[in-house]
Amino acid sequence: MYQDLAILALFILVYSSVAGRVERTWISGPIVFTIFGLLIGPVGLDLISFKADRETISTLAELTLALVLFTDAAGADMGVLRKTKELPIRLLLIGLPLTILLGFGVGVLLVEKLSLFEVALLATMLAPTDAALGKAVVTNEVVPDPVRQGLNVESGLNDGICVPILFVFLALATGKGGEGGPWQLAMKLVAEEIGIGLAVGLVLTIMAGLLLKFAKGQGWLTHTWIQLPVVALALGCFAVAQFLGGSGFIAAFSGGLLFGVLAKQARDEFLLAAEGTGDTLALLTWVIFGAAVVGQAVGQFSWLILLYAVLSLTLIRMLPVFLSLTGMGVSTESKLFIGWFGPRGLASIVFAVIVVNANVPNSGPIAMTVVCTIILSILGHGITANPWAKAFGARQRLAEGSGPVGD
Repeated sequence: MYQDLAILALFILVYSSVAGRVERTWISGPIVFTIFGLLIGPVGLDLISFKADRETISTLAELTLALVLFTDAAGADMGVLRKTKELPIRLLLIGLPLTILLGFGVGVLLVEKLSLFEVALLATMLAPTDAALGKAVVTNEVVPDPVRQGLNVESGLNDGICVPILFVFLALATGKGGEGGPWQLAMKLVAEEIGIGLAVGLVLTIMAGLLLKFAKGQGWLTHTWIQLPVVALALGCFAVAQFLGGSGFIAAFSGGLLFGVLAKQARDEFLLAAEGTGDTLALLTWVIFGAAVVGQAVGQFSWLILLYAVLSLTLIRMLPVFLSLTGMGVSTESKLFIGWFGPRGLASIVFAVIVVNANVPNSGPIAMTVVCTIILSILGHGITANPWAKAFGARQRLAEGSGPVGD
């Protein structure tokens, strides 16, 4: 245990010291973390004795994602978002269903040995984008605000929306669809996941906002303790919603949006420590992903799986985005930029663990496809984030007569 702790602690120390320099290069944090995990794991030098089980990986990924969703939502520019709300609405209501449908169609043609419901599961698992992996783009101020806020809202809500869809296909794939049939099951899950998630996120955040406002007015918040409320609120929104049968991810994101409005004057002061905590949890998640998950999934690798992973990040994601934004006056490069920066990460890891734990008959190839897609996403999106963001932002500033997000 002490050896594991020493390795992780020293790695965090070294990386945190050079993080600012790394972020200005084409190398992203998740690339470094995953490679380090591979290096110290059983595939590499086998230096770490800690054996992460599925439940540990899933819990760590869920908590990390919840915290990242809350802090990203709280930091959103609501003024810009109100003006450009049509972009994320189209991405979620048109682009997301089209992505699942296209992923299903391509999966039927390419992925062997899977039933139709298992292919639908796979398509749903790889549809949501990752707020943590996309942070290099949504926090880069050279990218036009409407694009950044649109991608942020999309990544914040699409995983929560996909949860009830995932459970519907999971029930059908395992023969547990229930007496009412798939449509009744779908309506029930959607209402519970989204309704409870929204209610918990908004109610808890209002209560916390009132408490913190009163405490700050009384001078009760010390320099040390003011750094903890956001972390506790984000995890509280997630956990309470999950306990009540709703989507913790929707609770975290909706709570974050409301908190950003309620605590506008002191928002940065409250968010600073939470963002650092989220980054640390993300680091640990990607290290464990590289050490424990990648090595276990390698045995299921095939070239068709690799091809599907490539298509998942390109055609399956980018074509629906292109179609969903048609008629908005959005430039071709803006559509391609938004379509490409749909990284896969924490949500897909959580979904993969859920499917494996449910004993889906062909969970091995499904998990390998998810792992392969995430690895390609870490590399592809990590390498291109800063160069394309800088070039895209420069071209948008020079463009004359641009529309809402550049024409």
